[in-house]
Amino acid sequence: QVQLVESGGGLVQAGGSLRLSCAASGRTFSGNAMAWFRQPPGKERDFVAASSGSGGITYYADSVKGRFTISRDNAKTSVYMEMNSLKPEDTAVYYCAASRRVFSGGRDYYSPSQYNYWGQGTQVTVSS
Repeated sequence: QVQLVESGGGLVQAGGSLRLSCAASGRTFSGNAMAWFRQPPGKERDFVAASSGSGGITYYADSVKGRFTISRDNAKTSVYMEMNSLKPEDTAVYYCAASRRVFSGGRDYYSPSQYNYWGQGTQVTVSS
C-alpha cells in the first residue's frame, strides 16, 4: 500500500520559514514526478511546486518563485519544500503528491489530476 506522509507544518510569523517533508512508502518514485499543492480555506487546491523524477527539473507557481525550494532524496523516497519569507496568503493545507507515470510535458506537472497518490496534508498558518 502506497502512503505519503507529510510533516513540518505549523504556525509561523510573516517573514519566517518552514520546511515541509513528505515520506513515501510502498513503492519508489525515483523516476516519477512529485509535487506540492496547497488548499487555502474555502478555496480550491492549487499547484505550488514540482520536481521531475531525477530532481533535475523543478517547477514553481509564480506566487512562490524565489521563496520556496523543492528538493527530493530518491534514496529516501522523500520530497521536501523549504519555504522562506512566508506571507499570510501562504496559509493553507499543504499536500504532497506523486505520480506513477513519467510525464511527457511540462504542463503535466501543474495539474492535480496527473497525480495518483496524495498525502493527508499538513497545515501551514502564517500570522501577520
